[in-house]
Amino acid sequence: MLKVTLEQWRMFKVVADHGGFNQASAVIHKSQSSIHTAVQKIEASLGVALFRVEGRKTLLTAEGEMILRRVNYLLDEASRVEDIGLTLAEGIETKLRIAVDEIFPQHLLYKALENTSAAYPMLRIELSESILSGAKELLENFQVDIAVSPLTIKDIFSEELCQIEFMAVACPTHPLFTIERDLTIEDLKSYRQIVVRDSAISRRNDEGWLGANQRWTVSHMRTSIDMIKKGLGFAWLPLSSIVDDLDKGLLKPLPLCNGRTRKVNLHLLFLDADKLGPAARTFLGELRYQSMDLPTSEDM
Repeated sequence: MLKVTLEQWRMFKVVADHGGFNQASAVIHKSQSSIHTAVQKIEASLGVALFRVEGRKTLLTAEGEMILRRVNYLLDEASRVEDIGLTLAEGIETKLRIAVDEIFPQHLLYKALENTSAAYPMLRIELSESILSGAKELLENFQVDIAVSPLTIKDIFSEELCQIEFMAVACPTHPLFTIERDLTIEDLKSYRQIVVRDSAISRRNDEGWLGANQRWTVSHMRTSIDMIKKGLGFAWLPLSSIVDDLDKGLLKPLPLCNGRTRKVNLHLLFLDADKLGPAARTFLGELRYQSMDLPTSEDM
């Protein structure tokens, strides 16, 4: 059985935070005597003096300072418990599991997550970053609640979220730029292509592979971009992920006769719309909003 109640700890904290019993009384609208009695009960229960009086000042003792640090944590946790209880009573989910394909612009994803979290501070978000079939597979296996994927699932709801434009690029010093004419797909096959591995465990795809004689396969889009900037190969990369590198001259568009750019549709997927709570619906709304202004090659 606890010797001290949360209410008594709250009164102790107010006295400590505001520097005296009179000040605490004015802040929480309780009588000075009731606050004084609460603090005395704590001291009597623990056998420790929490405050010392110097002139007109009420100061914490060394023991009081140590206990205050613990009390701050205790009261914060109590507040979180209450928030969770209210969240559950209102039907708001406490956890949101999301799988997002890596071609979706990170800065837009982060903004959508930040805004959702601001609206639901107690929400725990679990983000899985995937490639090609990965997000779809996680949803099919009930490991996430929402997927953003270039692939859809038969017989379940899907909504086109946005279109991601890919551009064929290489480092400006790449040998392909020494060919003094527009390039063909056959020209590319003689050089190393950097391919990002499908993150699905089963039924992996090799979309985007040209059948190049040399191919390096990596697990993340960022690795692919770094390798290409270092002159290790070429690839079609999401324009939204390389705009700055193009502007800085770290990457250069390949002068292809055909297929210089490609477009991929990203879809919102979820198994049962009726089971999505308010936080999930807010996140979907944020994603739709953030996706309205994606860069295209026509803007460059």
